[in-house]
Amino acid sequence: MKKYTSIATMTLGLALSAPAWALHGDAEAAKQMATTVCAACHGPDGNSTVPNFPRLAGQNEDYLSITLKRYKTKERVNAIMNAQAANLSDRDIANLAAYYASQKGLYVKH
Repeated sequence: MKKYTSIATMTLGLALSAPAWALHGDAEAAKQMATTVCAACHGPDGNSTVPNFPRLAGQNEDYLSITLKRYKTKERVNAIMNAQAANLSDRDIANLAAYYASQKGLYVKH
């Protein structure tokens, strides 16, 4: 029994020590923000038609989350994105990352 208690304790400890960037977002919770605020540059589903703005649809969720956090802390510099990310919570960032990752992006025909 002691063995199982130790395993459970270790598992709980690992779960509680997960870094903030490891939050898994709720795509539906971000839909309104993505289709209104972010859509101006990135399109409502993340498929921007303007070459100067990246397509976010279908990108990796962790990549999107880390990138938004870097814009928020100004580790990654872009005047527009630094301002947009400044007031996002960790939950907002996780939700937006989940939303865009769940959208159909570009694909390559073989």
